[in-house]
Amino acid sequence: MRPQNIERRSFPRPPLWLNLTLLILAAATFAYAKHHRDTLDAKMGLLFKPPANASPIELNRIREELSEMDLTRTQLAHELDARLQYAQSVNSAQFYIAVDTAKKKFYLRLGSDVVREADVVLGERKTIKSSDGKTWTFVPVKGAFTISDKDTDYEWRVPAWVYATNAHVEKPLVENGLCKYVLILQDNYIIHSPPPDASPLHGTAKPGSIMVPEADLAAIWPRIGKETRVYIF
Repeated sequence: MRPQNIERRSFPRPPLWLNLTLLILAAATFAYAKHHRDTLDAKMGLLFKPPANASPIELNRIREELSEMDLTRTQLAHELDARLQYAQSVNSAQFYIAVDTAKKKFYLRLGSDVVREADVVLGERKTIKSSDGKTWTFVPVKGAFTISDKDTDYEWRVPAWVYATNAHVEKPLVENGLCKYVLILQDNYIIHSPPPDASPLHGTAKPGSIMVPEADLAAIWPRIGKETRVYIF
């Protein structure tokens, strides 16, 4: 008895344009990964070939601290940006701010000299979801920044994410509701003094940001402004 012919199922070949698109995407992904790796390797190289105006002692400290951290490449890139630029500022003649999140310390420095030191409270990483499904995610900020603005004695319009955590907000506008002194960085991250009792934040740090005692921000207020550099690591 002859075996019956078995019909083979055939699948259509993907069109040429789809193959080309996948090849282009793969090549672009590879190129971006290589660029990111090369950039990070170049920054790492700076730690072993220090810039002329960087302190060798500061660079040695950076090497030791980075070696103890468990970081992704992206996180390491942010740490390097902040720390290398901070190391170069140590020998400058400018006021700048440094925040050491591991030690929870805030410093106003003039070159290598510490002008003011304070303890800080770090705003927690937090995701807030409202009843209508909208979400806000706050991630602790690290990196090198320039102060884009500063504010004091103002009326604060309570944002939607606060209502999502506290439905019993009494007033939509609160005098100095965020804090009396606020230094504004990029992407709505801030360094701020404690919120007043009337604030719906109830004296806590804004999620993802940094809270400094009011007396310390008041003392350094005249020394800082737009274009002041801030290093958070």
